[in-house]
Amino acid sequence: MFAIIQGAGWPIWPLILASIIALAIIGERGWSLRRALVAPADLLPKVVAEFRQNGASAEMVDRVAAHSPLGEVLAAGLRNVRSSREVMKGSIEETGRGVAMQLERYLTTLGTIAGMAPLLGLFGTVIGMIEIFGAQSAAGTPAQLAQGISIALYNTAFGLIVAIPSMIAYRHYRAQVDAYVVDMELQAVKLVEVVHGERLA
Repeated sequence: MFAIIQGAGWPIWPLILASIIALAIIGERGWSLRRALVAPADLLPKVVAEFRQNGASAEMVDRVAAHSPLGEVLAAGLRNVRSSREVMKGSIEETGRGVAMQLERYLTTLGTIAGMAPLLGLFGTVIGMIEIFGAQSAAGTPAQLAQGISIALYNTAFGLIVAIPSMIAYRHYRAQVDAYVVDMELQAVKLVEVVHGERLA
């Protein structure tokens, strides 16, 4: 493996760095975007039950906000529980935008890696081909030329190896974040309707 990296030349090092960053982001987002951490299914019923029993105390609101991203959104509504429906929904929407940005953290970097990795690989291949043909002497055999070209193509192959999983992970996490945002919006609307007496649960 190290011989392949040496043969591919210096252009492969940015790809190796990009692959390390991509793996770190994929692992971190996979851990951080678990449903139990982002939008627990049992949070809204617990919040509604506690609100009906004790009201929206400052201690309760702070505890809900610290619970999860969904908790932050619900807490924004509870802080304005004595305001009109429009004010309550407005505060929830503002907080929801901030929460959505937190959930999308690092995804732009992952998408950039997925887009640029094939180009970095192609760049490395072009550099390798230039070096091969520039250094090719009259005594060079077709076998030596073929070997040099195969080494140059390692860059393109490695670029695709980095890009494909990065793009799959990027698309998956973007869809997951979008689903969470919709789910949190629906749960926040339920909370507003419960607080204003428009639904029972």
